[in-house]
Amino acid sequence: MAAALTVLLIGCLLQTALCGRTEVFIPQTIKVLSGSCVTIPCSFDVEDQYISSIDGTCGALWKSDVQTVVFNSSNPQSSAIQGELKGDLKRRDCSTTLNNMRPEHSKEYLLRVQCDVFKFNFHDQKLHISVTDDPPTPTLTPSTLKVEEGASVSLKCSAPAPCLSHPPALTWTSSLGHIQESLQENQDRTKVQTSVLTFTASRLHHGQIISCTAVYNKQDGSSQSVSTSLTADVSFAPQILSSYGCIQTADQLNCSCETVGNPPPALQWYLDGLPVNHSDRFATSSEPLNISGLRSIITVSQPQQRDLSTLLCHSSNSLGSATQRFCVNNLEPQISAKHQDFVMLLVFITIIVALFLIICGLLLVIRAQRTHQVVHKSTVAMSQVLTSGEADEEPNAEEEAIYINTNEARQGGVAEPAANSEPNSANLPGEEGSDVIYSSVNWKTKSRKRKEEDSEQGSAW
Repeated sequence: MAAALTVLLIGCLLQTALCGRTEVFIPQTIKVLSGSCVTIPCSFDVEDQYISSIDGTCGALWKSDVQTVVFNSSNPQSSAIQGELKGDLKRRDCSTTLNNMRPEHSKEYLLRVQCDVFKFNFHDQKLHISVTDDPPTPTLTPSTLKVEEGASVSLKCSAPAPCLSHPPALTWTSSLGHIQESLQENQDRTKVQTSVLTFTASRLHHGQIISCTAVYNKQDGSSQSVSTSLTADVSFAPQILSSYGCIQTADQLNCSCETVGNPPPALQWYLDGLPVNHSDRFATSSEPLNISGLRSIITVSQPQQRDLSTLLCHSSNSLGSATQRFCVNNLEPQISAKHQDFVMLLVFITIIVALFLIICGLLLVIRAQRTHQVVHKSTVAMSQVLTSGEADEEPNAEEEAIYINTNEARQGGVAEPAANSEPNSANLPGEEGSDVIYSSVNWKTKSRKRKEEDSEQGSAW
């Protein structure tokens, strides 16, 4: 009896292996964003005797139960859910895209292949579609980032792509390095959009939030986004910041030292090569700057009573150390970095103001010289005009002449009066024994108004 059962079992297994098995290969679950589409990866197999029946007459039907058909590839326009058959049934590829999914479409679906000869409902394997109002959250791999400075980092961001016509767009918070995107396939043949960010870890990345955002575009043109992030933990050796410095007063000396590092470093003060401990003369205090920083302040009371030749600030952690030297020679006052910056700023402003005043003075001198030259040229030109005008003046026939007697000469005879001259009433020619007076005449012109006045006086005479 047992031997008969064994033979029967072996026969069934051989028949299945040789003749094939009618089954469908679809994912168990697909999550879909409401308003978007879903592409169902699907393939099936039939027994060898039915392979020839899978021809151009076949259609793919998706049912929410045995009786309810929601999509028919042979008549997609009249289907309850609009969609499209993407695969080739003759090659036993039943991949299908269903459009505009809604929350009420969250159900289990089974496939029916219907041909003229072959008709079969694949009950053994069902697909559960979950339609949500929120997009799926992308996944970061690794989920945490803890590396040392200088290490090469590769972060992978993955987001499901249920709708192949509208895959999600992946973006990083900042461009830290090289980015490479691709569309990959899971084991169940569902698709996932990936983006790989590669960069070299630096102390500047420590504590920085690195996030990946997936933007899903819906079929109606709207979009939704969702992000995931991690905080970078980068280990690096200590570094003393440039904000160190000392300030000295009459009765004490204050020095400050700031450092950063990961793991957080420890600070120790050294004087003349020996560690400084808290005492009546020395006081130290520390406070955190940030997640990886520390500030330490040392106060030396009555510094004039002690020669501080060399003061050191030493910072150390498991990855290294750093030292800063403070020169306090014979208690000479130390100026803090901030005070030095302020003094340099005052010097700079003073130089700028002095240069400005010098330039203004030069401009005023140049302007005065130019003004003097213009005035001088104007005066010379006016003098030349006046001189040439007097030299060129001649008696005008229309103007009345003025007679000025400048020389007198007595002669024994009577002489004729000069041309254009008038006789003098005191010495008229023709009187016997009278002397003749000769005079020289200088011509000068008068204005028209003066001419009219003289004419009126002549008429009166």
